[in-house]
Amino acid sequence: MFTGLVEGMGEIMARESVKAGEHLWVELGDLADGLALGDSVCTSGACLSVAAIDGTKVRYDVSPETLDKTTLGALSPGSKVNVERSLRVGDRLGGHFLSGHVDGLGTYLDCERQGDFSVYRFETPVSFWPYLVSKGSVGIEGVSLTVAELLEPYQFRVALIPETLSRTTLGALTPGDPVNLEGDLLGKYVLRFLEQRVQNPETNLS
Repeated sequence: MFTGLVEGMGEIMARESVKAGEHLWVELGDLADGLALGDSVCTSGACLSVAAIDGTKVRYDVSPETLDKTTLGALSPGSKVNVERSLRVGDRLGGHFLSGHVDGLGTYLDCERQGDFSVYRFETPVSFWPYLVSKGSVGIEGVSLTVAELLEPYQFRVALIPETLSRTTLGALTPGDPVNLEGDLLGKYVLRFLEQRVQNPETNLS
């Protein structure tokens, strides 16, 4: 479980093709401190397990499904990734609950400057649209953000402060770039409950 408060950026060091996916080596710097084999790390929005550690570098074993359904499949050595280590019991929850399970790939469209803020516009897959609520939470590349405005179907805006732009990969996006999207965890459960209530009324709780 994660909060969407990115701790820093890592750098892709190497990609190694294997029979079932890839080995992805990432330089984490100080963020490698305290990590152990099997630990979960949110890497640009995708929850990955540490399979090997070499100093401050870690290796993830990435499945074909993850490579196909997230932005990780298109990254090359030298690419930056947002990094957040898993939430510990007792930690402050400053963002919102993120599972690191990417729900879909969105597209960065453009940016409008409003004083110190940068208002980014994104387009979502049709399947992701029901997860969005005005002033609700959304995960973009592992960053916890608030939906500032819902636009025509399948587009929305978020307002980013300079700290977020400098601390995460969002500041380097260019129009047309794909981004990992994750809907609000609690909202997804509510939506699923309502869908089941309509489809299978006999299972409703009294």
